[in-house]
Amino acid sequence: MAESKQSQLINEIAGLASDLMSEWPSTRNKQKEFVLAYVSNGFINGTEAAKKAGYSAKTAGTIASNLLTGMKKYEHIPPVIEELKKAYDERAIELSIASGTEVLQYLTSVMRGSQKEQTLIGLGEGAQGLTDIDVGAKERLKAAELLGKRHALFTDKQEISATEIVTIVDDVNE
Repeated sequence: MAESKQSQLINEIAGLASDLMSEWPSTRNKQKEFVLAYVSNGFINGTEAAKKAGYSAKTAGTIASNLLTGMKKYEHIPPVIEELKKAYDERAIELSIASGTEVLQYLTSVMRGSQKEQTLIGLGEGAQGLTDIDVGAKERLKAAELLGKRHALFTDKQEISATEIVTIVDDVNE
């Protein structure tokens, strides 16, 4: 996933985390910081999140484990983490799907010859290597065709307008 989309994802989930923890008392501020730090590292490293939240480096691993498993007085944290992970995964999938604009931009770059493709070339003595070449005319034409269809450039539609008044007479006897 592109860096900007990853940042967008983290920011969205951090906002959701803040909303979910808004009712927590101020005595849980360090726990809130832990959850936000855990979100910011993509739910990868609880120990680092604990350190970032202000827990000592010596006990960060144990604290992170307790916070994530809901041990002792931390049973309120795992349900929040689970909800955040679920939202993270769902949103990550949404962001990984190309938008209509991305598809059109890609097709445009292919049509204009800005894209390259890899092909094999002979290096001698039966060896082959990869090299980048310009996209062929066939692919560029196909991209142009798809863009043309998208913009309705190839439709033979005729508009007919009439200024005559149409009168319908019901003269069927029953």
